[in-house]
Amino acid sequence: MASRTEIYEDGDTNKGTMWVLDQKLDEPMDEEAGRIRNMYREKKFSALLLLRLSFQSLGVVYGDLGTSPLYVFYNTFPHGVKEPEDVIGALSLIIYSLTLIPLLKYVFVVCKANDNGQGGTLALYSLLCRHANVNTIPNKHRTDEELTTYSRSTFHEKSFAAKTKRWLERRASRKNALLILVLIGTCMMIGDGILTPAISVLSAAGGIKVNHPGLSNDVVIIVAVVILVGLFSMQHYGTDRVGWLFAPIVLLWFLVIGGIGIYNVWKYDSSVLKAFSPLYIFRYFRRGGRDGWTSLGGIMLSITGTEALFADLAHFPVSAVQIAFTVVVFPCLLLAYSGQAAYLMSNKDHVVDAFYRSIPESIYWPVFVLATAAAIVASQATISATFSVIKQALAHGCFPRVKVVHTSKKFLGQIYVPDFNWILMILCIAVTAGFKNQSQIGNAYGTAVVIVMLVTTLLMILVMLLVWHCHWILVLIFTFLSLVVECTYFSAVLFKVNQGGWVPLVIAAAFLLVMCVWHYGTVKRYEFEMHSKVSMAWILGLGPSLGLVRVPGIGLVYTELASGVPHIFSHFITNLPAIHSVVIFVCVKYLPVYTVPEEERFLVKRIGPKNFHIFRCVARYGYKDLHKKDDDFEKKLFNSIFLFVRLESMMDGCSDSDEYSLNGQQTQLSIDALLTNKGNTISSIMDTTISSVDSIVPVKSPSFANSTIRSSGQASIQTEMDELEFLNNCRDAGVVHILGNTVIRARRDARFYKKIAVDYMYAFLRKVCRENSVIFNIPHESLLNVGQVFYV
Repeated sequence: MASRTEIYEDGDTNKGTMWVLDQKLDEPMDEEAGRIRNMYREKKFSALLLLRLSFQSLGVVYGDLGTSPLYVFYNTFPHGVKEPEDVIGALSLIIYSLTLIPLLKYVFVVCKANDNGQGGTLALYSLLCRHANVNTIPNKHRTDEELTTYSRSTFHEKSFAAKTKRWLERRASRKNALLILVLIGTCMMIGDGILTPAISVLSAAGGIKVNHPGLSNDVVIIVAVVILVGLFSMQHYGTDRVGWLFAPIVLLWFLVIGGIGIYNVWKYDSSVLKAFSPLYIFRYFRRGGRDGWTSLGGIMLSITGTEALFADLAHFPVSAVQIAFTVVVFPCLLLAYSGQAAYLMSNKDHVVDAFYRSIPESIYWPVFVLATAAAIVASQATISATFSVIKQALAHGCFPRVKVVHTSKKFLGQIYVPDFNWILMILCIAVTAGFKNQSQIGNAYGTAVVIVMLVTTLLMILVMLLVWHCHWILVLIFTFLSLVVECTYFSAVLFKVNQGGWVPLVIAAAFLLVMCVWHYGTVKRYEFEMHSKVSMAWILGLGPSLGLVRVPGIGLVYTELASGVPHIFSHFITNLPAIHSVVIFVCVKYLPVYTVPEEERFLVKRIGPKNFHIFRCVARYGYKDLHKKDDDFEKKLFNSIFLFVRLESMMDGCSDSDEYSLNGQQTQLSIDALLTNKGNTISSIMDTTISSVDSIVPVKSPSFANSTIRSSGQASIQTEMDELEFLNNCRDAGVVHILGNTVIRARRDARFYKKIAVDYMYAFLRKVCRENSVIFNIPHESLLNVGQVFYV
């Protein structure tokens, strides 16, 4: 296997190098990068495979959207239907809402803005972070852009996209505003994860009361709560074990409601098909006035689940999602709503239970069972999307540390967040038992959905400019059409804030406060690490022993810094009389990418001269990757260190390893190595370079380096073997994990709101969230915590 090593100078003042280890190199760099990146983009699928994927996507993507017919007409006419023509007007609004938002905007436009198959507001934010420097945590490095999954495009400096990029990057307030916008959409998506199970299960369970009118409403609520408790209690099993049932259930559901719709149109009133004319929308508003306008809050429930469609996009190609929607979902939903409208034309008094009453009596109970199953599937899809959103927020440093469990070995995106699962269950049961009816839950649901849609529209404007490089006229057309529809719905739900619409606002405000406080603390901790990091001159001044006793073993010092020596290290050796023979600074770093391939995960660099035995290892993860500090991670880390030593020994003849620049202005090195391992030749050819923080400039040819290495090969091999033996002996002596415990406190002269946020809220969140040692699964007997206080 061929391997390429990549050099960069990361800001340290030593003459160090860092490599991406084990990267395949079978062809030139540009062709290889394009080939590998194309593997992560949408592939060409055979017709049979595409149909199978389209079928499977029904159970994961469209469950929420498919259960909307259970409650739309009741929430549109909570006080009953006054005129039969109002039903046609409402149906016309439903038809064009489904056409404009889910079909045209999401399925054919927004879904194409996925991040390597991942959807949601945070996925859009990750795309923007790669194309513009808008990340609020300044840990970006140019080597990150060499990842095969770090797909990004370039544009002309004088283009409109470049001007937009510079405008965003110019002020920190704009970056913070963009992040807050994303977090608002994320919090509303969490609210969606609470309200979807509540309204779907409660609406499905309400079918019991239709055939038993004397039954108390409390019985329906108890049934719904029991189903919800069972649903959330089963989350730890994951959807992989029962996911094969989802697609058949949802497909059967769509076919049944479509068939019932055709039956009702034929039996009751086929004149409802006039609703395909937009003229009836104008008549509906002219006749209904303010009541007609506020009824849009109920109409909007017909497109709920559209954001979940985008958030659950993973594992399916966009073409499969498009086929499933246009062939099955869209026509079946139109038929279902048309059938209910036809039934209501003849039975205006049955609007409360329009769905169940429109079912033919002979198939009532089978459809009731199917509706309950479909509601559970829809709830499961939304809960899974909520877990995914939490994981993404966690990777972006915007959510307190919680345990994340992968429930499937086959699907990377299927995760379970135990702590948050029970919070969701409590809030969901509270909403169900507190409101006791679909109307107020529907008002709350509509508010959450329309705000997420508005956030997605605003982010799509930036994606179209910075990522797609669309002409500003196309961007303007998309923005105008989207905002006209969504702002109309938003104005309607504002009238219902006091009728249940306040619930998602309160939930979102609470989670937004938590996220903002946690992110503020994370940024301040990183800034403290950056500003207080130790200079290389100080390390070199201590000498090979660092001024201490070097005891056998390896010390893994965890830090958030991907460059520089952290303050925790100087704090440690100042207060303790000994340090391990080998010190490795480990930085677990999350990047704005979906995943980081295993072969590109670790970056390794030596700090100081060889006899210091100090290394840095940066472990890079995407927002879908799960880092678990276990034996496998430790094994891969040490393998990377060993490979680094082998490669480094091959460059000794062409670089002056004893000469270090203390001011960090420039270092000179040249690499050309040939390494044979288990019969496989690992070759790495690089120019002699002058490297600085931002550039690598070739100044000599590879042939010079080749001749130098041949003359010094024997000495290099001996040095390599000695150091590898030393590292193995230290590893056998024991590994100790050193974690920093930085406590943030507000200064005495700080404003009162900062004291509340830092001294109380952030401190409380740190106390209740999981410790780093638990997240990394570090054995207690191998853990050493180093505390320090930082005032902001």
